Amino acid sequence: MTIEITNESGAAVDETVLLRLMENNLAELHVSPDADVAILLVDEGAMEALHVQWMDEPGPTDVLSFPMDELRPGTEEQPTPAGLLGDIVLCPQVAETQAEAAGHTTLDELILLTTHGLLHLLGFDHAEPEEEREMFGLQRELIAAFHASERRRRA
Repeated sequence: MTIEITNESGAAVDETVLLRLMENNLAELHVSPDADVAILLVDEGAMEALHVQWMDEPGPTDVLSFPMDELRPGTEEQPTPAGLLGDIVLCPQVAETQAEAAGHTTLDELILLTTHGLLHLLGFDHAEPEEEREMFGLQRELIAAFHASERRRRA
């Protein structure tokens, strides 16, 4: 599995945490170890340009996902085949503002946004109430599993 992380945002981000998060999430979702995903961290100007170009909405956003091979989560018996999951683009500056409003750290917000972006790469959406319940429930489960693995790692 190739997880490529590129930080062009100018913000200090612990990329090793994001790498462990992705490894954990992909394993939990039974995605092939041969799948590839890229995470790009950009500043507000770059994120705004992408937001306008792809979503036709003004201003920077927190996360954008660009799925490639339209892969879906697998099962233990039948993992997702190898392929290119796609790209997750994060804006740490927007994440920092949201983290302050939510009362947690910027890293916690980036963990949430990275997980959210991955679920979009795997075909999840939240346009309808039922989809939102499913996606956000899985998002909470993945983040809880990651935090548990981090606690075991430190023990």
